[in-house]
Amino acid sequence: MRIFVVVATLGRAALVCRTVDLLADQTRPPDGIVVASVSPDDVAGIDRSRGRAEVIYSEKGLCRQRNRALSALEGRADVVVFFDDDFVPAPDYIANVEALFSADETLVGITAELLADGVLQGGFSIEAAQAIIADRPCRFPPQITDRHELYGCNMAIRVVAAEGLRFDENLPLYGWQEDVDFTNRLGRRGRMVAASSVTGVHLGVSGGRTSGKRLGYSQVANVVYLKRKGTMRPDLGNRLMTRNLFANAIRSIRPEPSIDRRGRLLGNMMAIVDSLRGQVDPRKILEM
Repeated sequence: MRIFVVVATLGRAALVCRTVDLLADQTRPPDGIVVASVSPDDVAGIDRSRGRAEVIYSEKGLCRQRNRALSALEGRADVVVFFDDDFVPAPDYIANVEALFSADETLVGITAELLADGVLQGGFSIEAAQAIIADRPCRFPPQITDRHELYGCNMAIRVVAAEGLRFDENLPLYGWQEDVDFTNRLGRRGRMVAASSVTGVHLGVSGGRTSGKRLGYSQVANVVYLKRKGTMRPDLGNRLMTRNLFANAIRSIRPEPSIDRRGRLLGNMMAIVDSLRGQVDPRKILEM
């Protein structure tokens, strides 16, 4: 089984270099690593990483960068594992992905049962993530849970099942909820799961991101777009929009130093107005 890791990155050279370096510690090394970046500055120093990476360049945008990697891997990979540039996998991540895909031909997608998610917990350093992974409890037998969607910070897909599928480039820049859209379509072709034997930590590192107003607009516009497209469950979409709207409204009173809550709230409101007018479009953030 030919397993390739794809990491899309922008503006976080030091981080992606360490992420790629850690892939050398996998008990089952990947058959290749593809880093999809926008400019050489995004990957400065990556040649010194222990995990040897093939660097490709793309137009800016998570969906575009991942699609560029999928095109580069046509005919070369049986499984593609997508990692965010701030995801730290357990050393046996790829080995366990291979075991699961080998044991069940109906599986088309796998995501980790996260040990910790810095997006929800204020962020982690790589060293903290490694300590969390080292202290993980042993769960036997491993638990497998069927999923409607996979989490984009880490997801493994069976390439033959994803034939003809690409990430939706109408979701620009960071591609908010692009993982839900892609894996919802993938899930129509087979079984998708989260597995306790496949683990890691999402650092939730800030930086390399866009403005609060843009993100706030995407938090509403992308959900409306995907609900209309039929690739996001209405209950999930409504929950996401409500949660983000309330969080941005409440925390805009005393915002966190690293989060532009007022910008996000403004973006939320702009998208709601556009939605009521029938003019909502995820691509509008490119004009902001």
